[in-house]
Amino acid sequence: MPELPEVEAARRAIEEHCVGKRISGCTVADDPKVIDGVSASQFESALVGKTIVAACRKGKNLWLRLDSPPFPTFQFGMAGAIYIKGVAVTKYKRSAVSSTEEWPSKYSKVFVELDDGLEFSFTDKRRFARVRLLEDPETVPPISELGPDALFDPMQVNEFMESLSKKKIAIKVLLLDQGYISGIGNWLADEVLYQARIHPLQVAASLSKESCESLHQCIKEVIEKALEVGADSSQFPKDWIFHSREKKPGKAVVDGKKIEFITVGGRTTAYVPELQKLTGTQSGDMAPSKSRKARKAGQDKKDSDSEEETDDKPKSKKSTNASKGSKKRQVKSSSSDDDEDLQGAAAGASKKQVKVAKKSSNKGAKSNETNMQQRTRSRK
Repeated sequence: MPELPEVEAARRAIEEHCVGKRISGCTVADDPKVIDGVSASQFESALVGKTIVAACRKGKNLWLRLDSPPFPTFQFGMAGAIYIKGVAVTKYKRSAVSSTEEWPSKYSKVFVELDDGLEFSFTDKRRFARVRLLEDPETVPPISELGPDALFDPMQVNEFMESLSKKKIAIKVLLLDQGYISGIGNWLADEVLYQARIHPLQVAASLSKESCESLHQCIKEVIEKALEVGADSSQFPKDWIFHSREKKPGKAVVDGKKIEFITVGGRTTAYVPELQKLTGTQSGDMAPSKSRKARKAGQDKKDSDSEEETDDKPKSKKSTNASKGSKKRQVKSSSSDDDEDLQGAAAGASKKQVKVAKKSSNKGAKSNETNMQQRTRSRK
């Protein structure tokens, strides 16, 4: 899924090319799963005529500050992406829309035209993203429940060490908790732990002073290096474990060393046993390594970067004690995700069920495409 580097690259592109310009037109998809809590027409009316004042981000959430509220917010989910016509913006490998496809894409959820002729679109192939209109995004869930941003508001090393000493859970599970640190997802957690030479199952409280300092530094360095290349994964350093995370067990190596796969916190986890050794206390949160075929079969529902089920739900005490209204929003979001996770359902469904699910999904995509095209043409 898009993680902090990918979302930050999108924010920077909007900041550079769109801030200060007035929205002259807007077309929003009639997709209530993605467009959350507001109709397409209401969303369009709220944006047209407004000027984009700033592009903001916390964790994996992006929002546009306009000259007056409400403000559009984008939770990228598994495959959300920002595209600006004629501008190179990062393309996460699972959400890339070919430049030869129609514009706006049939996967577009929010299409915006600016007063100088520039156009941009928020797309989502897999419909796990959430787009909302909020009066003050930072004061309500999900953004209000996020921990400090890993890039904009990192903990000081001493604060980080003290915090880890109180956490008796697997270090990877902790890093994925958006209520602890926001912005770190599955691939980023694997990378920083590999670079710091820490086993993903090592209990956070058992880490040595040196390991804590190394992890703190690696989080900073990996994020910065990813952003140096605009979050283009093809340009990530060749010695990163990232490039081998999708390879088959037994064939995955980095710097000549074998990579093994386990499940930690419900997520497929890549690590190098030779370099990332358990010392002292370890977490019991581990499932045995599976074959690539088996991991692929269950990946979409259980651990294929399913942001809605894992990374984007803060697990800290702060979020546990959230208001009742906040809890209702979380329950609603979670249940809707489960209902329409066709990919996940396919892992355990019969072939007939899978065909029906795919047919239904395709019809929805075609209907959405037709509606978007008609509305865009009518505006022009």
